[in-house]
Amino acid sequence: MTTVTTSVDPTNRAQAEAWDGTEGGYWATHAERFDAALAHHQPAFHAAAGIRPDDRVLDVGCGTGLTTRAAARAAPAGEALGVDFSSRMIDLARTLAAAEGVPNARFARADAQVHPFPTAGLDAVISRTGAMFFGRPDVAFANLARALRPGGRLTLLTWQPAERNEWIGAFARDLAGQAPPSPPPGTPGPFSLSDPDHVRDLLAGAGFVDVAIDGRTAPMIYGRDAAEAQEFVLGLLGWMLAGRTPGERERAVAALRATLEAHEGPDGVGLASATWVVTARRR
Repeated sequence: MTTVTTSVDPTNRAQAEAWDGTEGGYWATHAERFDAALAHHQPAFHAAAGIRPDDRVLDVGCGTGLTTRAAARAAPAGEALGVDFSSRMIDLARTLAAAEGVPNARFARADAQVHPFPTAGLDAVISRTGAMFFGRPDVAFANLARALRPGGRLTLLTWQPAERNEWIGAFARDLAGQAPPSPPPGTPGPFSLSDPDHVRDLLAGAGFVDVAIDGRTAPMIYGRDAAEAQEFVLGLLGWMLAGRTPGERERAVAALRATLEAHEGPDGVGLASATWVVTARRR
């Protein structure tokens, strides 16, 4: 794999600014909490990727690198490159890989939609809840297909539709006072790859075959107790309170606290979530 540059496609500029700004900073500061939230989905995602000992792996939207380090450990004779827009998350990913003794995990800030990865230079591409934010997913997946060797594997973890994910519905109702809005088709966002037919068409058009989509459900864990979960959720989704009066904000926070307390359990505060594990290979 070659050194990665920081060229950003114009359609991804807003995402790059957000993730390399306060949003990515929040994720870096709360890396353990974000990884814990997805912990119930990680084993199935990693197993589906089927990383082999000598694989060359690209992890798209790697965040603070947990998935990249897992791939690198599974490929001791290969390597894993994690790319993300967030400089702070990339810096932390490097620190964690060094601390955990995973020398074949590398990280760089890059736009996977347009970066000129070596043609057919990869055995596997993975992305855990990162591929939904491409400005031009058709261009992005075609670029990833070009970077994979023939028969190379793609594995994604994406969200099922919002109505199947208790967490987003509950938080939107509590904080914004309404159901989560449905973004226009083609708009980057958490649920942009939630329609299996759309995903199949998109990947087929990009040069992938044998597309399989497996639905999974598991709780998302937002904190060890309601107090910790409230602080975490407000830091993540506090923007939903924008435009509300002080009284409405107070009632919204109280509603959120009640929701979180109602979902406390032995493993922490868990709300139902539904994902797709998407697998395909390059034609």
